[in-house]
Amino acid sequence: MAATALPLRLRARADVRATGEPFAAKAVLIGVALGFMGLFLVVPLVAVVSEALAKGWAAYVAALREPMALAALRLTLLTAGVAVPLNLVFGVAAAWAIAKFEFAGKNLLLTLIDLPFGVSPVISGMVFILLFGRQGLLGPWAETHGLEIVFAVPGLILATTFVTFPFVARELIPLMQAEGTEEEEAARVLGASGWQMFWRVTVPNIRWGLLYGVILCNARAMGEFGAVSVVSGHIRGRTNTLPLHVEILYNEYNFQAAFAAASVLAFLALVTLVLKTVVEWRTARTRPALTEEPHVD
Repeated sequence: MAATALPLRLRARADVRATGEPFAAKAVLIGVALGFMGLFLVVPLVAVVSEALAKGWAAYVAALREPMALAALRLTLLTAGVAVPLNLVFGVAAAWAIAKFEFAGKNLLLTLIDLPFGVSPVISGMVFILLFGRQGLLGPWAETHGLEIVFAVPGLILATTFVTFPFVARELIPLMQAEGTEEEEAARVLGASGWQMFWRVTVPNIRWGLLYGVILCNARAMGEFGAVSVVSGHIRGRTNTLPLHVEILYNEYNFQAAFAAASVLAFLALVTLVLKTVVEWRTARTRPALTEEPHVD
């Protein structure tokens, strides 16, 4: 046993030496990564906070309590609060269909799910203008029935939903494909109904991936600018989300108020980052190891 174990240990050490990086290379790579993060993450964040507080705490609070800022914040939360549940339902249904069934058009569905990743958000907004605008394909019908879609809250929700719907589905599809259908099939054999199988077998297996996708979807929904900018009409107090409110204040040279509103978005981004890190940590802890090191006596 010892005679065979010794060469294995020596071989493992040789592999580590062969694949290990020199200390100088590690230091350079770590330094580049930290420098990149500092330049593109820490410095902008510090600049936003410092500019937001440039005129003091009282001015900062006053900028956030301004009616237009509160209206923009409420609209941002409303838009995300509707778009994220819609994408949650769609993402679970699409991932279930793609991972658990074989059907004609499966590759087409995967391509359509990825479509918002390949299309500019501005183009996405223009699509809704061409569909529901006054001169659009469905615009006259909507006007006849008294429906306000573009330049109104429904248009913001549609645009936000479109640009964010891949996030939940794309997080769940590989996870559900890796798990296969054995546990669901066993549950069906044991007499479980469809809902029992879904809630007691499927959901526990995908809960952390589902939460991860929801967090990413919510972050994109609250920070979306391009698509909502096209369909909003920039009506202050009615169709301006928080990112659009920041743009208007900045264009009016009201820099302190613009950075104060931007600091709220930065805070929400930091909260999202913390939640994302927690979910990744929990996922890594609960996920069973795919491979194990061979044990040698």
